[in-house]
Order: sequence, then structure tokens, then C-alpha cells
Amino acid sequence: MGIFSKGVKKTNEGFFQRIARAVVGKSRVSDDVLDAIEEALIASDMGVDTTLKIIDNLEDRIERDKFMSEDELVDILREEIGKMLDVDGAEAVQPFDFSKKPYVVMVVGVNGVGKTTTIGKLASSLRAQGKKVVLGAADTFRAAAVEQLTIWAERAGVDIVKQQMGSDPASVAFDSVKSAVAKGADVVLIDTAGRLHNRVDLMNELTKIRNVIRKVVPDGPHEVLLVLDASTGQNAFQQAKEFARATDISALAITKLDGTAKGGVVIGIVDQMKVPVKFIGIGEGIDDLKVFDRKEFVNSLFNKEDIV
Repeated sequence: MGIFSKGVKKTNEGFFQRIARAVVGKSRVSDDVLDAIEEALIASDMGVDTTLKIIDNLEDRIERDKFMSEDELVDILREEIGKMLDVDGAEAVQPFDFSKKPYVVMVVGVNGVGKTTTIGKLASSLRAQGKKVVLGAADTFRAAAVEQLTIWAERAGVDIVKQQMGSDPASVAFDSVKSAVAKGADVVLIDTAGRLHNRVDLMNELTKIRNVIRKVVPDGPHEVLLVLDASTGQNAFQQAKEFARATDISALAITKLDGTAKGGVVIGIVDQMKVPVKFIGIGEGIDDLKVFDRKEFVNSLFNKEDIV
């Protein structure tokens, strides 16, 4: 089983079981088959709008081709989903542009989605590549967040900039980027507060952090990475919408993909937001945060051999 097969195994199983039941013994793709496919897509939490878009495209192909086998149907579904995930036209994901030094990443997301853990795993991966990394503990409203990030910094062997709990997050971000410049760091990963109870406060805070970063690195931040928990399904959609209103999201990291049958949420969010996925979390291990490979993800989603 491949890396991405592990990550989408539960989604793959549920999806193909429904597809198999829909097409077994059928000589053509009927309305009943399309209804069953629609049900399978929605059950994987792809979202109604994205599901209807796929079904409409399938209906157009069926009308044109008249006859379609199960294999042809799967190939078209794979093709349609692949196109939805291709929002930037890039052949492969380039996580960081090391020509920009330091490459500044603001990491956003609500509490509990694995935001701080994602930062720690990214730091560890970058350190293993020989890159110099600085972490900024700008989630100063939760003592646990600073403590957790400190543990990750020690584990990954990277520097961390932090202040007392309740300190101004923008001040921490400023010090972090300033420290990174002084130390010749390659990447700065800034952890921000995960509060959505008041969008105006969140917007003001993230805007302030952006502005202080630009006092040190004029073209920063180079990335605003939104971390979402795949297992929350449609709640992840809502979180994505709220953060998109508060700041300019440039990339996504989807965590806990291995523990859910709702892997379709990845496709739905990318389709609706037109923001690419850069990383997916497929386990608890330090190496279980992977650079997203669109083709491998889609192939794993539709790989019958992974159903056991």
C-alpha cells in the first residue's frame, strides 16, 4: 500500500463499495447509477456543489458517448476529480521557494486541527533537508500552544522565538522574522491563534501580523497556510470560508486524513476555494506529513487493489 493509499483507505473503501453496488449487473449508466454515484460522493463529504458539478459532467459524457462501462466510468470520475484539484496548473507541488530567504509562512487554523503539530512536522522535515528553521510562537492566548511548539522545536532541533502568554502576537511575529534574518534562516513558520469566535478580531490580528512581517521582509509573508482537519468534514468547509474572509489563504494542509472516510472534503474545499493543497497528514508519526501529490492522491482514491 502506497503513502497516499494509507491516507485515503477509508474513503476509498466506502466510495468503491457504493460504486460497485451501483453498477453490478448493469449494462449501461442509468439514472439509478448516477444517483448512487452522487450518494457516494456526498458520503465522502465532497460537498453538494462539487458533487453536482461532477454529476453534471458525467451526464454530459454519458449523453455524448451513449454507453459507458464501469471502468470507463471510473476513469472519467478520476479525470474530473484530477481537474478539480489542479487549481494552479503546477505539475508538482513546490512547498517552499528557497530563493526567498527567509521564506515566511503564517500558519492559521482553529484550535484542535493539528496546526501546531503540523508546524512541528514541517520544521522536522526541513531540518532533515539541511535547512535552517525558526519557529514563531505567536499563538500567545493558549499556554499549551507555546509549550507544545517549544517541545516540537526541541525535537526538531530548530530555534523558537516566544514571549510570555498574553503577549502581542504581532510582536512575536516581528521578533521571529527579525531573528530569522539575523541568523540567515531559510524558513520561518509562525503559529497564530486559532480563534473564530469573532471574525473582526481575527482579521485585525492577522492583518497586524502581516504588516509587522513586512517591516522586516517587505514581500512577506510568502505563504498563508490554512490547516484543516479532514475528519470534521463539512465543518472544515466552514472554517475554510471563515479564514478566507479574514485573510488571503494561499495553500492548505489537510490533517487526519488516514482516520476518516470523509477524504472527499479535500476535493470539495479545493474546488470551492481554488486554493491548492500542499501537505496532507496521514498518521501520528513525525514523518507522516507528506507533500501533496495530486495524481497519486486521485489514483489512490480510485485504486480497487487497496480495498481489503
